[in-house]
Amino acid sequence: MTEEQGDVRELLRLLADSEATLSVAESLTGGLLAAAVTEVPGASAAFVGGVVAYATRVKSELLGVPAEVVATDGVVSARCAEAMAAGVRALLGSTWAVSTTGVAGPGIQEGKAAGTVFVGIAGPDGVTAVALALSGNRWEIQEETCRRAVDLLRDRLGDTRVGE
Repeated sequence: MTEEQGDVRELLRLLADSEATLSVAESLTGGLLAAAVTEVPGASAAFVGGVVAYATRVKSELLGVPAEVVATDGVVSARCAEAMAAGVRALLGSTWAVSTTGVAGPGIQEGKAAGTVFVGIAGPDGVTAVALALSGNRWEIQEETCRRAVDLLRDRLGDTRVGE
């Protein structure tokens, strides 16, 4: 088992022990986060599912990212990450949700450089987003985003009672 699998396994254990569930909304990670979660045997005890919302239209129409957020902040923003997490949580009825949005590269999107990433977390205690400044090639940025997303939710679960 890799270190990453151990982190995901611990996250899934925390969720299952509290009868809490998880969903994901992914943009720049393109399904890698869901794949990392479902790679762990028994993930179905806590993982509900996910949405890969790569196109802006999908973020808005399926996940409910407000047009105002897209127009003012863009899809590479904390507000978009928060809206994506809240949207997939509502859509799939999970206790917790994690979203990923940003620029994996190469190049610049919305005036933001590769490695500009936002991870959103929605749960019973509210919605937040964390900005990350990552480096590396496209794959390294996507992979590190997944690792950080798992760590951020694990840390959040440690700070609150999971199922509330």
